[in-house]
Amino acid sequence: MTILARAMIFFILLTGIPSFAAEKIEPPKDCKQCGMDRVAFAHGRMVIEYADGTTVGTCSLNCAAVEMKSNKGKKVKALKVADYNTKKLIEVRQATWVIGGSKSGIMTEMPKWAFSKKVDAERFVKENGGRVTNFDEALNLALKENE
Repeated sequence: MTILARAMIFFILLTGIPSFAAEKIEPPKDCKQCGMDRVAFAHGRMVIEYADGTTVGTCSLNCAAVEMKSNKGKKVKALKVADYNTKKLIEVRQATWVIGGSKSGIMTEMPKWAFSKKVDAERFVKENGGRVTNFDEALNLALKENE
């Protein structure tokens, strides 16, 4: 193998490493409801913190709705969702939500995405369609889908 070929392989491996590295997200790795990989779907994942100290990780708002519906007796202390762009968790009511659009949703026919900045949500709508809304409407749609 020539030095040039080795250098090219080394360069490809070196520059490709970040794209293959798994993102660090809170456990669990898999959605409690559907088993989907929460790392692969980190942009739509949610974390439910119950008042009894237990936490549940889901891949999406739809799976979070199923989880909360099946645990009606448990009080939710905190509900967090990933910002679509940064994948950082934020409180659901602080997020600007987008419903619909051309990007396929996670565990739903009607996509529901959260953004920490309203300007990002508006940009997403311009590029992909859908409409800006709030958490209550997004949750109600998810609950209806899972009736």
